[in-house]
This record gives sequence, structure tokens and C-alpha cells, in this order.
Amino acid sequence: MSFDPREAWALDQDAHDPLAGYRKEFDYPVGRRGEPLTYLCGNSLGLMPTATRGMLNQELDDWSRLAVEGHMEAKRPWFSYHELFRESGARLVGATPGEVVMMNSLSVNLQLMMVTFYRPAGPRVKVLIEDAAFPSDRYAVMSHLGARGVDPDAHLIIATPRPGELTLRTDDLAALIERHGSELALVLLPGVQYYTGQRLDLERLTQAAHGVGAIAGFDLAHAAGNVPLALHDWNADFAVWCSYKYLNGGPGAVGGCFVHERHGLDLTIPRFAGWWGNDPGSRFRLHLNERFVPREGADGWQISNPPVFSMTPLLASLRLFDGAGMEAIRAKSVRLTGYLEYLIGRLATDRLRIITPSDPDARGCQLSLLVSGGARSTFDQLRARGVVGDFRQPDVIRLSPAPLYNTFHEVWRAAHHLSEVLAG
Repeated sequence: MSFDPREAWALDQDAHDPLAGYRKEFDYPVGRRGEPLTYLCGNSLGLMPTATRGMLNQELDDWSRLAVEGHMEAKRPWFSYHELFRESGARLVGATPGEVVMMNSLSVNLQLMMVTFYRPAGPRVKVLIEDAAFPSDRYAVMSHLGARGVDPDAHLIIATPRPGELTLRTDDLAALIERHGSELALVLLPGVQYYTGQRLDLERLTQAAHGVGAIAGFDLAHAAGNVPLALHDWNADFAVWCSYKYLNGGPGAVGGCFVHERHGLDLTIPRFAGWWGNDPGSRFRLHLNERFVPREGADGWQISNPPVFSMTPLLASLRLFDGAGMEAIRAKSVRLTGYLEYLIGRLATDRLRIITPSDPDARGCQLSLLVSGGARSTFDQLRARGVVGDFRQPDVIRLSPAPLYNTFHEVWRAAHHLSEVLAG
């Protein structure tokens, strides 16, 4: 990729960007004086699709007008609302229709998946996670092991980078899996590591886990909508994700869950059950159904009926993903993030180090900047200049140019302000 540091070059890239039209499909935040912000924080909370308000109003109108009849007679009937994501959800993570369901939140879905897929037996009781895993994952795993009578301090394997390094090596992860093979029940790793922005090789890690008889499960909070995924072909057992980051589903939006069809078709597999996981043909027999009979596929792990109001923004967003296509989104992402890396690399400073891998295949659209000497002050000064990223303790600033709504000129502005802050 060739880049140019001049502002005119960034503006020209935007003028010829095939995805430029998607920016107007989002409501863009402004500062206190009404000035447009440089919003590079889609890795934390994505922007609101403009269609969301109208779509939510439709649901409110249907509730007002139809009340309970809206379950069957709303414009988008609530009874089958989750099925609106059957195709788009599958496309999002490289699955087949029926392998994906939108429900609950990431952490709740992780607990539900562990009920099914963490089956400690004999010496095979350990779970592998990465160092600096997102805290909710670590808390979920440790509490789940404790609730199952397994000592988490003794049976949690932590994969750490090599001394002096900040990211993980695939060869080291595969070797660690093999070394603990006979005692390993579950490998639980991220698609993209939230702190460093490193993208992991999920296909190889799935093969490594299966090679020793372990389950392969993944947290895709920072991967879904960010990088191409092929969960079905990679043969992953399960995956969970949130939808308020790159998927623009809104704060606290409904999460997503993938269960490979070889498990989804097994109706005897253990799980926690609720009435919405039932076969929909008999769901409203209610108490006349004395036993739970799960629906085939990921839908069979549902417990409660879908939260329509928190699913509607995600429906609006996934229509944009389908319109743009993940191939085009990824192509722009690679160039946009590469441009940010290029501009930061030109800064005359020894206070800043990009800890996200430079290889585009080993990252998404997030760059994590390790800042020495006043990282928090640097972040605050950027924010005062209208550059919105996020800060992670103790000294990392994350900037994420999201390709559906961010521009090359925004990346140029962010690097320009960063240069002035560091020089000041």
C-alpha cells in the first residue's frame, strides 16, 4: 500500500471511496459547540444507524396500535423477530443459516455455552484463556469453574506473550495447547484481542484444540463486523459476541451466539433450557409441554423471547453490512488502518509505540498506542481537540477507524492532532 502524508491526498481518497455513501447512514456525534468530532471509537461503541429511529418508532407504533397482537401482526412480527437475523447473522461470521442466533449478552451467552461445552471429566478439566483477557471473560470462566466444583486457580491456563513481547504467537499457543492436551477441556480465545488489537488465527487454533480432544470456543466481541470470519468452515464449536461495537447495535445491545451445526443438530446435548428454545410449532402449548424439546440449531439455546427494542438497531445496522459487503468493508479497513499506521510512524517522537501487529492479516481496524510519559494527559488533550478514542490502563490509547463511517481525512486529522499534542 502506498500512502501520502498530505491532507489533499486524504481528501482525494475520500472522494473516490466506494463506501463513502455509507457515512450518511449514521448519526455522527458533535462536540459541545456543535463541531464535528473525529470519532475513532467504534471498537468501544459504534455509531447509530440513521434508520434506527424510524424502525424503533415502527415497533412503538405497533405496540401502541396492536398490543399483544403485535406478536403475530406487527410489521415485523415479534414472535419470529430473531429469525430476521438468520441469514445476515450467518453471513456476518461465516456460518450457515441456523448456526447463529441473536440473544442475551456476550457474557450471558458465554455462561450458557460453557454449560454445554465445558464438560470436565477425569483429568480433562482445564480451560485456556489469554493473558489480559477482557475481564468479563475471565470472571465468567472463573465463576463458572467454581460453580461446577472446579478450582479456577488450579485449572485455568493463561497464555502469555514471550518475555519482552506484548502479543501472542500462534506457534506458542498451539504448543501450549498440545502441552496441556490430556487435561485441556476448553480453549477460549478472542478473535481480536481487545487490548492489543491482535487478530488470532482461529482456524489453526481450532485445529490445535480438536487435535488434543478439546473444545474450541471464541469471543468475537472485537472481531464480528471487523474482520472476515468463517466459523463453519473453520469447524469452531461455538462463539459469542456483543453487537454494540463494530456492529453498531447500541449500548447494551443484544449479543450473538454461534453453535456449529454438528452440535445444533444434536438435540440430546446438555444445555440450560427456556421456553423460547422450544420447537416453535409447539411453543404456545405452554404448560402442556411437560418436557423441553429444543429446536434444531443455535435457536435451541434461547431461553427467553427476543428483546425487540434492543434488536431493532442491530437489524438496521446489519442491513448496511449486507449492502456494503464484508469484502469491501475489509478492503477499506486495511487501507484506512494502514494509513493511520503510516502517519503515526512518521511522527518524530520516541514516546509512542504501536503494539498492534503491523501485518494487516494479524489485526482489524484498531491500533493500540503504548504511550510513555503522560499517556492519560495525551489522551485528554486529544479529546479536547475533538479526537475520540479510548484509554486503557495503564498507558494505552486505542484508535479504531471504522470503514463504514470513518474517512481518510479523519485519520489524517487524528494523526495531525496527535503530532501537535506530542510536540507540545
